[in-house]
Amino acid sequence: MTTLLEAKNISKAYGGIHALDGCSITVEEGTIAGLIGPNGSGKTTLFNVITGYEQVDGGEVRFAGSPITNQSPDKVFQLGIGRTFQLSRVFPRLTVMENMHVAKQRKGAAGLFSRWSSSHEQRQALDLLDFVGITHLKDLPAGNLSYGQKKLLEFAFILIAEPRVILLDEPAGGVNPTVINYMADRIKVLNKQGITFLIVEHDMEFVMGICQNITVLHRGMTIAAGVPEEVRKDATVLEAYLGD
Repeated sequence: MTTLLEAKNISKAYGGIHALDGCSITVEEGTIAGLIGPNGSGKTTLFNVITGYEQVDGGEVRFAGSPITNQSPDKVFQLGIGRTFQLSRVFPRLTVMENMHVAKQRKGAAGLFSRWSSSHEQRQALDLLDFVGITHLKDLPAGNLSYGQKKLLEFAFILIAEPRVILLDEPAGGVNPTVINYMADRIKVLNKQGITFLIVEHDMEFVMGICQNITVLHRGMTIAAGVPEEVRKDATVLEAYLGD
């Protein structure tokens, strides 16, 4: 397999607190990879570093063989790396379809002042809303959606940019089992189409059931990496979770 995304010996400190302490992760192209660890282990910080929302103090991030360390979020996005957040980032006063328009324009709310550049773009947006199961909500303000529906909208929001790899930050967090199962199914469908995933998630059943490889962080360091069965039985991993 070819390595698509790699973070190597990443360090990030906030004052005297080392959020990341020489951690590393490798994501192979075409896989669904997981990133787990106890609360405060540095998972979201690593996502932020990879996607340019935080600057590293040391180490390197590479995408498709090229260094992207400390690039801006917009640049990382344009290269083909999409991501979601723990708390969904949608525009609550805009309709679901208007949110998709903003996503396509990639200009924040200012994107509303430009028109869809083609009927194909509109069709693409509707197809993606259909793919995540919320086409019937297209004319509703996004703020009126349930938490799970907002997560599905954010997922569609990312997909419209046609990324090569998607980083999902707790996609199963705070949503009901029906949405969790639906999200897992959609991820598998997209993965079969060639999209690579890196998923941070506390729901171990979700992670173990969908990911082919899992990396474990603890106190900012990588303590294990391998297939789910190896990670599940790893004594160091068990100690990190039980100890916390």
